[in-house]
Amino acid sequence: MAFKNRLALAAVAGSAVLAATSHAATPPVPKPSDFSTRIDNPWFPLDPGTTYVYRGSKDGHPSRDVVVVTHRTKKIDGVPCVVIQDRLYLSGHLGERTTEWYSQDEQGNVWYFGENTAELDKSGHVTNTEGTWRAGVDGARAGIFMFARPRVGRSAQQEFYKGQAEDHFRVLSLHASVGVPYTSSRQAMLTREWTPLEPGTIDHKLYVRGIGNVLEHTVRGGHERAALVSVRKSR
Repeated sequence: MAFKNRLALAAVAGSAVLAATSHAATPPVPKPSDFSTRIDNPWFPLDPGTTYVYRGSKDGHPSRDVVVVTHRTKKIDGVPCVVIQDRLYLSGHLGERTTEWYSQDEQGNVWYFGENTAELDKSGHVTNTEGTWRAGVDGARAGIFMFARPRVGRSAQQEFYKGQAEDHFRVLSLHASVGVPYTSSRQAMLTREWTPLEPGTIDHKLYVRGIGNVLEHTVRGGHERAALVSVRKSR
């Protein structure tokens, strides 16, 4: 994404985040029978067999992130979820591997039910599993990852596992401009993400209808960026 576009996004964000960001209202989790593995929310569609590839950088290392929507499902806290595989390569070696679980309620909201995550060294040994959580285990709760009908200013907690996973997000704009290798749009959704576990860090994400997340970058407290370069669908 061009630097001038990033500056424009920063200006939009600066005018939109004056409201408090330490709390986000997430409604109660619906009953398991209200959920489905058919995730067709236009802002975050998860069509089995789809592979998303992102390129960017993290902490000074060139990165390639490969996200696969598998055909597998798994019940988490009694809810049927789609299984997502995420592999992050840093300077050519596998640096992080994550399995995530999502489901969609009858209203069209996408809920996040947890993840198994691991950081690896250059030899492939697991060095850290911090951030792993599963709804219904040890007090962990699912959160809304994407609203069915996003509105500017609306916010929610995406995940909750005390001391490990407490991400929140707020919708900043529904008319943001974005340009990445795979696509461009002037009607993108811009969100702000933060966690009380890292109070000095703020991320921005941009979503395009019919595609999902196309760009993520840290705007304060770190150096991370990932832009969508390809989408491949197979059956």
